[in-house]
Amino acid sequence: MRVARILGLFLVACSCSILAAGQCAMCRTQVVNNVSNGETSFAAGLNTGIMYLFFTPYVLIAVVAYLWYRNSKYHERKKSISSYR
Repeated sequence: MRVARILGLFLVACSCSILAAGQCAMCRTQVVNNVSNGETSFAAGLNTGIMYLFFTPYVLIAVVAYLWYRNSKYHERKKSISSYR
C-alpha cells in the first residue's frame, strides 16, 4: 500500500512538471513581443520573479538548517550542564 502511494505521488509530480514546461514558450513569446516594441520593464519584472522563485526554497532550507543547528546546540549545552550536577 505504501509503495503504491509513493509511486502514485511520483507519477503525479512527474506529470505536473511536464505540464509546467509549456509555460516557458508562452512567457518567452510575450517577452520577445514586448522587447521588440521597446518595452523592457516586463522582461525585467519577469526576470525578478524568476529569481525570487529560484532563491525562495534555498532561503527556507537555510533558515530551517540554522534553527535545527541552534536547537541541537541548545540541547547539547543543556545536556552537558545537567551531567556536571
